[in-house]
Amino acid sequence: MTRRALIDYCLTMPQAYEDYPFRDLSAGDSVWTVMRHGANRKVFAFIFERNGRLCVNLKCDPAEAILLRQAFEGVTPAFHMNKEHWNTVAIGADVPVAEVHRQIEQSYNLIKPRRKAKSKS
Repeated sequence: MTRRALIDYCLTMPQAYEDYPFRDLSAGDSVWTVMRHGANRKVFAFIFERNGRLCVNLKCDPAEAILLRQAFEGVTPAFHMNKEHWNTVAIGADVPVAEVHRQIEQSYNLIKPRRKAKSKS
């Protein structure tokens, strides 16, 4: 999967958009693509290269984060993020594309705005 394919998949999420707010100078000035939700600007994916490999940081339920790290060598505690709630997925490792897509969708669902409950009157 290429960087563009990863970005394009993220853009299939409703109101998703790509942003380029910073560069990681410690990683050889690699560009970080930040995928956000348009309604709240929250990030659901950070796409970057590290050690010559395309990676994506994705938000995850803490219990599932641990299980994914045990199931796949290509899933590790997130680089530059809260390691309880975020994983780094190495693209092209042992994580199937369908599983990467599922994790992107899950990350998106964790950050999207919640509907307010109607109050009883």
